[in-house]
Amino acid sequence: MRKRLYNMPRKMKGQLRGTYAPRSMKYALWGFVSGTLSILAIHAVTQIEGHHLLIGSFGASAVLLFGASESPLAQPRNLIGGHLISAIVAVVTVALLGTGPLATALAVGVSLFLMYVTRTVHPPGGSTALIGVMGGAGFMFVLVPVLAGALILLLVALFTNNCVHHRQYPKNWI
Repeated sequence: MRKRLYNMPRKMKGQLRGTYAPRSMKYALWGFVSGTLSILAIHAVTQIEGHHLLIGSFGASAVLLFGASESPLAQPRNLIGGHLISAIVAVVTVALLGTGPLATALAVGVSLFLMYVTRTVHPPGGSTALIGVMGGAGFMFVLVPVLAGALILLLVALFTNNCVHHRQYPKNWI
């Protein structure tokens, strides 16, 4: 343990500058259009159905789906699985532990663990767990807004990422 602590500063050093892919204005603009459309689509369904479907973690999902659509973290399995696992963890956590700081922290940790072992890591899922516990989520949280909102994001991603020649989504389904 002592050696690990001693070596920590060296491991944190990193490089001053990273390497980045070249910037593409058309990729950036299409991300802007797609991200905007995805959130507007969730708002539209909210108006039609009368159920509030927008949660903060969907903004982060939109960034992955439309700004890094080739990332393994943005693929459909991760999008749907990560949000659903995290929502279920939130509901179970609220039922067993309530909504306090420990419950919130455990929900995020357990969600991360389960997403990792099921190969559904989707970083916004951690926010879904956090939002669910802080809001005292019941079982319907899993279906509305989480599943419904994630499916709307997926549908918009399938359409907008494939209607232009410079994108393809998904790279894989499962």
